[in-house]
Amino acid sequence: MSGGRRTAGFLAVLLGGAGILHLARPETFDGIVPRALPGRARVYTYASGAAELGVAGLLAVPSTRRLGGIAAAALFVAVFPANLQMAYDWRGARPRKRAIALGRLPLQGVLIAQARHVVTAVDRG
Repeated sequence: MSGGRRTAGFLAVLLGGAGILHLARPETFDGIVPRALPGRARVYTYASGAAELGVAGLLAVPSTRRLGGIAAAALFVAVFPANLQMAYDWRGARPRKRAIALGRLPLQGVLIAQARHVVTAVDRG
């Protein structure tokens, strides 16, 4: 299995799991939806869960994997404000919670790089 396929598989599982969690336990995610966004947090939670599931599907299928990599990178950029909101909201929390919130910030960069790797691996054939 090539590195691009492995990375696509990893991202598909990660996003699929996150999508299921967003839909099954939305209250867990509602609190990190940036308050500056208009409308109800739950709508954004469900929309991001559906997007995660859709992108996971694109990554899982070889013929749509390149599009899936592009969509995954865009999704990881789009959800970054929620990670910033979490880091801000948890700034006074216990050390473990603060570490989780702060650790998510650079992790987004790693995930974006992995999504781009999928695209370049598909392009290289």
